[in-house]
Amino acid sequence: MTNIDHAAEMAADYTAAWNSGSAEAGNGGGVLRRRSRSPLTCDSFRRSGDHALFVWTFTGHYAANKAPLKVHGWEEWELDHDLKVTASRGWFDAVDYERQTAGA
Repeated sequence: MTNIDHAAEMAADYTAAWNSGSAEAGNGGGVLRRRSRSPLTCDSFRRSGDHALFVWTFTGHYAANKAPLKVHGWEEWELDHDLKVTASRGWFDAVDYERQTAGA
């Protein structure tokens, strides 16, 4: 399997685990809370050595007022020698999220 194939598989597995709603699939059984079927899509995924970038879009509704949401963001991952995520840092447009959750 090439690095490109493995990167595509990592992105697909992560997205499927998140969308499954299963804590076991998502992170080995830790806390995972979701209230609705809010899909996460993988917009792109890149890996170089022990670093990866997962670019995503989340769609759903804000629980408090049912306002529709479409949030874009990304996660930077640090990987170990087995390509398991050892650290994750995520970003999204907080100003746009606040605008959407206010129902504007």
